Amino acid sequence: MAYDFKKEEKQFYRPGKKPELIDIPQMQYLAVQGQGDPNQEGGEYKQDLQLLYSLAYTIKMSKKGSHQIKDYFDFVVPPLEGFWWQDSDEGIDYAHKERFNFISCIRMPEFVTDEVLAWAKKESAIKKGLDFSSVKLITLTEGKCVQIMHHGSYDDEPATIAKMHQFIAKNDLELDFSDQHRHHEIYLLNPQRTKLENLKTIIRLPVKEKKMKND
Repeated sequence: MAYDFKKEEKQFYRPGKKPELIDIPQMQYLAVQGQGDPNQEGGEYKQDLQLLYSLAYTIKMSKKGSHQIKDYFDFVVPPLEGFWWQDSDEGIDYAHKERFNFISCIRMPEFVTDEVLAWAKKESAIKKGLDFSSVKLITLTEGKCVQIMHHGSYDDEPATIAKMHQFIAKNDLELDFSDQHRHHEIYLLNPQRTKLENLKTIIRLPVKEKKMKND
């Protein structure tokens, strides 16, 4: 049986409709960084997704080729994930998606090394005729986060995020954004094959304990 991260590590992929506090351990990803409106046809975001999926499936399907990857085991390609931010001190302005910066990524098993990625890039470039140089293998430890399952359109996320902010304030926590800790989304269903009202998106916000003011 192929290893399925969503089923084997349910605590990370099946949050409820109410915010919850969770500690996310170290994970590694195929990742590519870009900028712009994710809905733009032919835009950077959608081009980058093609790169990620091509490499992920090249690695997964290596079992059928002559190249043997050390410690390989079959796995279900995990869902697409994204880290999002805007270059502003006033928070995210959802009305201006063209201002988004993003790191799109797909989680990878530990046997995927820089050497494995280099091989996959070479194989994929031959098959797809694309430039895969922008894709990196990164390791992140998110640590303490508040997460929730958002149901429906991405445009309706602000209402769900407001619930998360209420939970954070109620539990003496505060947001902990940095270059290593960003607004994080995991897309469990393909928006091109799923009705908007049926979409499921995990949203994570990095947090830390709120500093108490001295009396």
